[in-house]
Parts: sequence; C-alpha cells; structure tokens
Amino acid sequence: MRYNQIPVSLFIENRKRFTEKMKPNSLAILTSNDVMPNNADDVMGFSQNNDLFYLSGIDQDETILVLYPDAFKEENKAILFVKEANEHTLIWDGNFLTKEQATAISGIQNIKWLHEFEKTLQLFAFESDIFYLGHNEHIKRVTAEIETRQDRMIKWCKEKYPLHQYERAAKITRELRPIKSDLEVDLIKKATAISVEGFQRVLGAIRPNIKEYELEAELLYATVKNGGTRQAFRSIVASGLNACSLHYNTNDDICRENEMVLLDFGSCYANYNSDTTRCIPVNGTFSARQKEVYESVLHCLKEGSKLLKPGVLSKDYELQMAKLIEAELVKLGLITEEEIKSQDPEKPAYKKYFMHGTAHHLGLDVHDVGLYSRPFEKGMVLTCEPGIYIREEGIGCRLENDYLITEDGNINLSEALPIEIAEIENLIKNKK
Repeated sequence: MRYNQIPVSLFIENRKRFTEKMKPNSLAILTSNDVMPNNADDVMGFSQNNDLFYLSGIDQDETILVLYPDAFKEENKAILFVKEANEHTLIWDGNFLTKEQATAISGIQNIKWLHEFEKTLQLFAFESDIFYLGHNEHIKRVTAEIETRQDRMIKWCKEKYPLHQYERAAKITRELRPIKSDLEVDLIKKATAISVEGFQRVLGAIRPNIKEYELEAELLYATVKNGGTRQAFRSIVASGLNACSLHYNTNDDICRENEMVLLDFGSCYANYNSDTTRCIPVNGTFSARQKEVYESVLHCLKEGSKLLKPGVLSKDYELQMAKLIEAELVKLGLITEEEIKSQDPEKPAYKKYFMHGTAHHLGLDVHDVGLYSRPFEKGMVLTCEPGIYIREEGIGCRLENDYLITEDGNINLSEALPIEIAEIENLIKNKK
C-alpha cells in the first residue's frame, strides 16, 4: 500500500460498534466496489467501498466482509473473503493480499478465499434471520443505469434467500462514520498536510499566462509524492470568470494578468480526504477590488466557522452564514438594504452572488455520510466554505477550511494553509 499501515485497532473498534447496533441473530454482508473498465484492456482507478473499508481496512477489489456477531463459533463472528492469486494473475497483475496480510490489516482472523463465500453463507443463512446489506445510498448523482457489485449482491441474496428479513447496513454506518476517532482525525490531518505542500508549490509556480492545468499538476505532484492515493476530487483551478462556475474543473484556460485564481483541492491519504479552497492573484498582488471581495469572504469564514460547535443544527448554521454573506454583499455595493426588504423569501437577493451551502461532513468521502437533521457533535469533521461570485466583474472567491468539532468549539485542521492576503502576497514574492 502507498500509505503507512493504519493501526488495526481502528477497524476492530469500528466492527465492534457496528455489530452492537445489529439486531439479534443477524448477519451483515459488505462488498467491495468494482474495478471499472475503460477502453480496450484499460481500467479506471480503483476506489474502495468506504463502508467496507471502514469496517476492515481492506483496499482491494473482489472482497466480501461477513459479520455474524451471534454465530455459535467464535471464528465465524467475522469472516473476510479475498481473491486468491494464481499463476496467471501473478504474471499479469502481481500479487494479491495473502491471508496473513489480510489479517494484519483488518484484525480478522478468519480469512477465506472468495470462492468459499457461497458455501459459507449457506451455512449461516440457515441459522440467521436477518441480512444487513450494503448499498450506496449516499451518492447524489443519478445512477439508474449503473449496476454495482453491491447491487448484484442484493439481487443475488434476495433470489437465494427470499424469506429472510433485510436491513440496511448504511443505516448503521451513517450513524457511526460522522464521529471521527483520533486515528481518523490524524489521517485527515495527513491529507491536509499534503494539500499544504501542494499549495506552497502553486504559490511558487503562479505567474501570468500559465495554464490552469500547470497549477493542477503542482497539487497532483504533492499528492503522489507523499503517498496519497489520489486527489480527493478533481481539483478546481479556475481563473477569472471561470471561478464563477462552481464545479468548473476542465482547468484548460490561461491565467491572465490581473486575474485571481480559485483553487478548490484536496488529497486522499489512506482513503481519508482533505477539502480546502484558496484564492490567489496571478501577478502576485491582489487588486483593490479583489482585496475587498477576498476580505469579505475571509470575514465570513472566520465568523461563520465559530458556529461549528456541538448542538448546532446545519440549517441554523447555514442561515447564519447566509446573513453574514448578505451583510458583506451590501458593503461591497452588490445588493442594497431596500432589495433585501422587498425580496421574495424564496429567492433572496444574496442568491445572485452566493448560491451554495457552506458546511459538509468530511472523512472517507469528501462529502461524507451523515444526517443534516442531526446536530453537530464532538468528533465530527466539517468544512466551512463561504464564497462570493461576481460574474459581471469576473471575480469568484471562495475560502474553505476543515474543522474538527470539539467539546466547546472547533479546531481548524487546515490552519497551516496560508490564507491572509499579506501572507499570500509575500509567499508568492519570496518564491520567485
């Protein structure tokens, strides 16, 4: 693996907490994601099913985890099924995890080859009453035409065992995963540290007429060099007007003199992610107007992040953040108090310049699992990312940090990432 091995205690504890929430005489089946084909014999990069990883630490495809806490035999309470190497796979793909390696990573003693799964489950199905099955309920894009390994497992189980009761594994993981352990926080910190290095490289590379993808390359270099699995998501490197398109990421434009570049980026380390955003001047110095907008967004970040504390509901936090942005838009001369007083409550005036939410859970997913009807709690990691987007001026500014909720407030996990105007300008100047 690219990353340092995660202490096995994390996965042992995760399984313990998961099985404590299962109904009596039930078993859970979690499967890995597929390796997705590209063209010819090429494949896309593999990304593990995060619920499976959370419970086992296994980062290999064709893996199945079975948890049966009420099994009669102790060794059957947790079984991990992995694919077996053979002469052909050794020649073409290299080695797979051995049984000993799978145990060392997961802490599960009973490791079987994948071809033993059906026979093993048949024995358990006769004794158990309930199946917990995994499914990617958290995905926000329409995936009706995509059948995953989890989909196939659900279909197979219901055909094979139609009289069993079925429950959703995601109902348990969405409760557990938002609260991060100390080990998980350390992994997010590592991902953030990689992002800091990448940003420092961008500050040394920025200059008029550089291509956006050249800056993206600096971020990617830092991720790969430091053992990151991949970018947390495709980096947004948006210069000038491009920054007013929230999900712009073609990154193929030229960074021009007097423009500002918005960089929304993150690293994935050991499957845990960072997610940060910064804005920098192409020529090394913010213009007067860029400074005004930047300072307004930074003020909202500093004040809004104070609201990330235990007991606060996401909807109340977002309302307060909108109020902060609204006041700054008035100061910037973009909307007026009169427009606010006469606005349609369903279409507030600030929405023209600020149109997105500003806090999401962060962890194994960049937009990690969690119910937004649940108040913030100690141990949650959330982003704070206010922004102002002025299409008519070609200025888009968003600033984002990652925060760990503590007993009475929060800790900024991205504190080391430069954010003050003077600091950014000085760093660009000194790196030339």
